[in-house]
Amino acid sequence: MRAFVTGSTGFLGRTLVQELLACGWEVSALVRTFERARQLPAGVRAVPGDITQPDSLRPGLRGAGAVFHLAAWTQIGVPPREQARMQRINVEGARHVLTLAAEAGAERILHVSDVAVFGDQRAPNGRPPAGAAGGFESYYQTTRAAAHFEVAAGLQRQGAPVIIAALGALYGPGDLAGLGRLLRQQLRRRLPVLLGPDNARSWTYAADAAQGLRLAVERGRPGETYALAGPAHTLRAVLEAAARLSRAPAPLIWLPSAAARSLARLAGRVRPALAERLRAAGGAAYLADPAAAQAALGWSARPLAEGLPPTLAWLEEHAP
Repeated sequence: MRAFVTGSTGFLGRTLVQELLACGWEVSALVRTFERARQLPAGVRAVPGDITQPDSLRPGLRGAGAVFHLAAWTQIGVPPREQARMQRINVEGARHVLTLAAEAGAERILHVSDVAVFGDQRAPNGRPPAGAAGGFESYYQTTRAAAHFEVAAGLQRQGAPVIIAALGALYGPGDLAGLGRLLRQQLRRRLPVLLGPDNARSWTYAADAAQGLRLAVERGRPGETYALAGPAHTLRAVLEAAARLSRAPAPLIWLPSAAARSLARLAGRVRPALAERLRAAGGAAYLADPAAAQAALGWSARPLAEGLPPTLAWLEEHAP
């Protein structure tokens, strides 16, 4: 089967492309620039285009049996002047890709979402929620929830062969953002103080997430939502585990999540982007129950004890 992938040059996109190639798929990838096309592995057909420009998507979608929509702007702390752009990318871009994929006759259309759209869940149980939680800490969550519940789920209700995969927080070799950025600072011994020790995430190794995306298309049912969520750990637990493995000290001082929330209120309208980043560090738990994905897809995520060592080894070699 031929796959058309958006977001192919991002951290997860690169991992997914390798997963598909290894499993015998023919892969076409949307790229915005020639420079990005050079990042693709051999055997991948680069298709120039932009998810905010629907006409540019048609050549890549033509003849694709499966469409993997990964492209999104994932920044926390977007200035108000940039929110319209994030809306165009995360919501309207998703609408363009998924709608045109259905019109082109794709047999399986996978929309990649984020478990953060389910809101602050300290003890998730059972299937992913069917509606947005609301009260989000970031504009990113707001746009991703709209793409998930309004665009992708809306097309599911209309009978389009759309499958939704909601991912936990990603980490692994090749990551220089998110957890990778914090681990890199820790290895450099430049992380003495950090906010929010009780921020909790479902930590998902990128290679496992990529496998789950492939399995969702191969084995999943249109109309379903699968949470590809790894084991739940607080940020403090993750960095302390990294300290034991690398002997690079975890933060010596942890400022409580309540301090992040107080600082966010003080920043308020004066520094809205900073306020958003502080709210995101305010002790939220973005967790999900992967039981449905495990049962339907035969998918599982490796424990942190197995995922951290290769991640740290990669960072020590490539990001000293």
